[in-house]
Amino acid sequence: MSGKIIIENGLKAAVNVGSSKLPNEVLKNSSALLSSLAAKPHVLPDLSYDYNALEPVISAETMTIHHSKHHNTYVTNLNNTIEKIDSAMVAGDVSGTIALQGALKFNGGGHINHTLFWENLSPDSTYDENGALAGAINEQFGSVENMKAALGASAIAVQGSGWGWLGYNPNTGSVEIATLPNQDPLEATTGLKPLLGIDVWEHAYYVDYRNLRPKYVEAIWDIIDWKTVEDRFVAAKK
Repeated sequence: MSGKIIIENGLKAAVNVGSSKLPNEVLKNSSALLSSLAAKPHVLPDLSYDYNALEPVISAETMTIHHSKHHNTYVTNLNNTIEKIDSAMVAGDVSGTIALQGALKFNGGGHINHTLFWENLSPDSTYDENGALAGAINEQFGSVENMKAALGASAIAVQGSGWGWLGYNPNTGSVEIATLPNQDPLEATTGLKPLLGIDVWEHAYYVDYRNLRPKYVEAIWDIIDWKTVEDRFVAAKK
């Protein structure tokens, strides 16, 4: 997120000069940018499908709770955190700004991850075996079925709460699998550009699958929006 970059640059500058207060120039520029960001609150994104559209893989009950309650909480807390960071930056309070970084990462990551997740789900799941994405997957994994097995196993193995990802590595030009805990955002954490995410927090599947995470992960392949994943791949390569 742009706000995260602004904050990190300001903090690095403050650390480099060994000051407990933000330098005036950094304070002026960063505060203005962050105030602009805070003035435009993040909002819960609308879905392109109804809550019951992904049944029987994901029930309307799960979708309603997951989107309108869980995701909405991340959005609310993200906006509150940005406002607090804005105030700390204006006050030149480095310690206060640092103390809020965990909340920014968790709630900002939760907003980013869930937005990507909703977009890569669809009641119409068609995989283009002749597309650019398929070529990259075949080169790295041998087949899409091999990729599904590898990503599925990695996602299932996440301890506690987290995410399984298929991402694009701009340094190697290849697709890779990664897992991250909690709501850590893929690109900001690893540099990989997110193509496909699988939410393995229990709230994503417990109503429908109870504690059987493997059944949920196996079923989710039936509702992947491969067109969106393909579009992300093409955009990431530019």
